[in-house]
Amino acid sequence: MQQLSQVITSLRKGAYGATLARLYPSAQLAAQLIRYQSAVESFAMCFGAQRDICFFSAPGRTEVGGNHTDHQSGRVLAAAVNLDILCVAARNKNEHIRIKSEGYPQDDVDLSELSPRRSEENTAAALIRGIAARCVELGYRVGGFDAYTVSDVLKGSGLSSSAAFEVAVGTIISHLFNGGRISPVEIAQIGQRAENTYFGKPSGLMDQMASSVGGFVAIDFADAAKPLIEPVAFDFAAQNHTLCIVDTKGNHADLTPEYAAIPREMKAVSELFGVQKLRQVDERSFFDRLPEVRQHCGDRAALRAIHFFSENARVPMQAKALQSGDFGEFKRLVVESGQSSFCCLQNVFACAEPKEQGLSLALALSERLLRGRGAWRVHGGGFAGTIQAFVPDGLLGLYCRQMAEVFGEGSCHMLSVRQVGGAMITPGE
Repeated sequence: MQQLSQVITSLRKGAYGATLARLYPSAQLAAQLIRYQSAVESFAMCFGAQRDICFFSAPGRTEVGGNHTDHQSGRVLAAAVNLDILCVAARNKNEHIRIKSEGYPQDDVDLSELSPRRSEENTAAALIRGIAARCVELGYRVGGFDAYTVSDVLKGSGLSSSAAFEVAVGTIISHLFNGGRISPVEIAQIGQRAENTYFGKPSGLMDQMASSVGGFVAIDFADAAKPLIEPVAFDFAAQNHTLCIVDTKGNHADLTPEYAAIPREMKAVSELFGVQKLRQVDERSFFDRLPEVRQHCGDRAALRAIHFFSENARVPMQAKALQSGDFGEFKRLVVESGQSSFCCLQNVFACAEPKEQGLSLALALSERLLRGRGAWRVHGGGFAGTIQAFVPDGLLGLYCRQMAEVFGEGSCHMLSVRQVGGAMITPGE
C-alpha cells in the first residue's frame, strides 16, 4: 500500500504500465491511467487524502457455452473480459465496510452485525454483509475498510456486474486482511453464497468463477464444492473474428422472478426423479417418463430440462472444437446453443412483457447478417440485456452500424479476453 499522493505520482510516471497492460488492450491504456487517477481523486473526496491505498480489479465475464447449466451442476465455458470494476481501497479503524460506488449512495456495513437482513435484499449492502459473514464462518479475518469503485461492466448486460462486485469485495478482504490467502475459487464460492442467501437471487456459480479465475475456462460443477476448472487455449483474434456483446438497452430490473423460475422448474423435474439436480437425472429415463414430467411439472419445465441435457452435452463439444482448431464447428455449436435457449429454455424475453423483445430482435438481425459466416446467441441470464455474436472482421463495421441504428449508439461492444481474474493491482509487476 502507498500514500494516496504517492500512488498518483506513480501513475503519472508509468509505474503501473506493465501491470495494466496485463488487464486492458493496449489501445485503452492511456484512458485507463486517467480512469485510475480519477478513482483515486474520488476516493480522496469521499474518505480523505491522508490514506494508504491500493487498487483492486475484478473483471466482467462472458458466457461462451452452458446457458443456465451451472445451477444444475452442469458444465460451462466462460471467459473473463477487459471490462472491470476498479476499486481504490484502504483499511479503516471503525470495523465498518464503507463502499461508495460511482453513481450510487454509499453503503455502510457494520461488521458486528452480520446476520441477513430482509430489508437489504437486492442491494449491494446485502452482498457486502454476506461476503463478510461467510469469510468469518470460514475462519478468515475481516476488518473495516473504505473503498471507492468505478465500473465499466454494463449493468444488466449479462457480463455479470454483480459477480464482479462480489469478487472485488472478496479480493479486497483476501489481500487487506488475509495476505491474499483466499483462493480465487473460494472467493467465487463466497460471492455466490452471499448472492443466494443475503441478496436473494438463486444464481449459479459460473459468473463468480469466471470473474475470479480469469482467462477462458471450462468449468464442470458436478461437485459444486470442488468444481473442475480447465483452461481452454484458443485465440479468437487468429480466426479473424471479433467477440461482440450487443446491448439492446433492456434492463434486468424486476426480472428476478423470471430468473428464479428457471432453477425452480428444473429442480421440480429433478425432484420427480428423487434427486436434487438435473445433472443426476438419466436423460433416457427422463424421456421415457416425459408424460409424467408434463403432468407433474408442466411443459415449460420439461422443455427447460431438455435444454439442460442438450446444452450440458454441447459444452465439451465446443471446448473440443476450439482446442482442435475447428472454429467453424464451434460457431455451429454456438448457434445451436442459442436456438436451444430460445426454444426450450425460453429466456429470450419475459412472458409478462411480450412487447419488449429486444433480444429476439437482435438475434433475428444477427442471423440475417451473419448466417453462414458468424454465430449468435443469447448472452448471460437472458430476458433482457445482451446477445453475444462472433463476427467476421470483414463484417464488423456493417454489423456494429446496423446494431447501432436499431439499439442506439454504443450498443455494440467489442471485447478482449482478460487472462487475470480478481486481483490487487500493484506497480512494477
